[in-house]
Amino acid sequence: MTKGFLALAFVFLAIAAFSQQPGRGPGGGNGQMPTGRFYGKVIDKNGKPVEYASVQLLQMRMDSATKKRKETVVAGMLTRSNGEFSLENVAVFGTSKLKITVVGFKDYEQNVSFDIKMPAQGSKPDMSAMLSALDKDLGNIRIDVEEKVLGGVTVSASKPGLQLGIDRKVFNVDKNITSAGGTAVDVMRNVPSLNVDIDGNVTMRNNAPQIFVDGRPSNLTLDQIPADAIQSVELITNPSAKFDASGGTAGILNIVLKKEKKIGYNGNLRANIDSRAKVGLGGDINMRGQKLNVFASGMYNQRKSISTGTTDRHNYYTTPDVDILQTDRSVQNGAFGFARAGVDYFINNRNTLSLSGNFVRGAFKPNTTSNIDYDSLYPTIVSARDYRTSNTKGNFRNLGATLSYKHNFPKTGRELTADATYNRSKNNNTGFINTDSYDDQDVLKSIYRQQQLINGNNENLVVQSDFVDPLTDKSKIEMGVRGQFRKTNSTNAFYLDDGSGHYILQPSSQSDYSSNDQVYAAYATYSNQLKNFGYQLGLRAESSDYEGKLPATGDVFKINFPV
Repeated sequence: MTKGFLALAFVFLAIAAFSQQPGRGPGGGNGQMPTGRFYGKVIDKNGKPVEYASVQLLQMRMDSATKKRKETVVAGMLTRSNGEFSLENVAVFGTSKLKITVVGFKDYEQNVSFDIKMPAQGSKPDMSAMLSALDKDLGNIRIDVEEKVLGGVTVSASKPGLQLGIDRKVFNVDKNITSAGGTAVDVMRNVPSLNVDIDGNVTMRNNAPQIFVDGRPSNLTLDQIPADAIQSVELITNPSAKFDASGGTAGILNIVLKKEKKIGYNGNLRANIDSRAKVGLGGDINMRGQKLNVFASGMYNQRKSISTGTTDRHNYYTTPDVDILQTDRSVQNGAFGFARAGVDYFINNRNTLSLSGNFVRGAFKPNTTSNIDYDSLYPTIVSARDYRTSNTKGNFRNLGATLSYKHNFPKTGRELTADATYNRSKNNNTGFINTDSYDDQDVLKSIYRQQQLINGNNENLVVQSDFVDPLTDKSKIEMGVRGQFRKTNSTNAFYLDDGSGHYILQPSSQSDYSSNDQVYAAYATYSNQLKNFGYQLGLRAESSDYEGKLPATGDVFKINFPV
């Protein structure tokens, strides 16, 4: 088993070493500059594809021998049988020249560049449009037409940490090393506009936000998502018509996971240890070719937290008044594992089919010790003390899968997507609460033993299709249809010790509940930018059916909207 682990480690190290790219920064440094892709299709005057045409991309480079600038081929290939070509890992700076040659046709030359348009001073940039521009579709190129020159643009070498949109704020956290080895909760501590308490509860505008992963609802909680897998965090404080009407008052917290776009092989291994000697291990690998992109990642993380607290209360509703002083000490141990894998199949330059899945499993054991002292002030002094321990064992697991299709149109930014996302999660919790009561002479008066069992599971299926069309550089329309289907079941029950170590169910404390609901919706939105003022208009039609059941009593609750 040890030999197998060492062999696997050497494989990952070899892949990580092989994946290192040479620096592309000025002067040959190690700074990484953004790269993009040019793709398109070569056709003749009749619209038929031209195969085996030589497609080259040229840029002006310094010749080390002559110390003069000259045209240098930076990428090239022969067109496929359907006339398509794809030039990968192209630097986004400046203007390049596309040159197409084939026997029997005129040589074709065209200046090409990435359509990244910087916003006017004071206006808000559309970062989604800027990022999509790095995947440039040159369309169908007829090699007998006049040359077409696209204007050159200037782009920034790195993404800003904060991007503002009409309905959201986007924080890029993929380079944030302070949260490496942790969970999404650690990432949220460094995101403005979010509050994280000592127990890891995240709130936005004083309410708990909905959690989305890659733009879709998820059963995952923030402490089940590793920080190393996060590309960016989107705070959607003003959800548009694209999202459910039952969005709540806090908004939506969308976690965007990383996906490698560089062609070739790359991967890495990670390890960390915290101040309490808890370890974390992780690694990922990505293999991208002309037709397939295969990726996988995994992580195992141990956690231990210790917290103390003091509560001082004065009770005016007793005779005499009572002061209550409570001190608590909590220790939580736990560990969880995260695995994610997927494949992208590039049907052609404009159509992509993707399948991905993730699996999360973890366990935790929080233990809390409390000392509670009671003391009346007058007319007589009576003291008492409770010593309480709470020990819990819990585990959770989540399974998710996404199947998606994407079609890019020749017009930059216009795209059609369709996907189905399925999530299933389950949790089990067992807690023991023991309370020993003492009088003022520190003599044991009573013993109270209680057990709590909590079980739950839920399933969530989302089917959605969206269409985006940028009308101009500053305006666009979005429309789509969506269906969501959810099932939940939960059980909560208390048991009391009968004095012999046997726990007896308390029927009045048992709570069983199950629900089933479906939401169907269609939406359309229009957004525009007028100088430094942006606005968005939307319309949404929605229908929902909800049914809840209490199995113990047979009661059924139904809510249909609209009635």
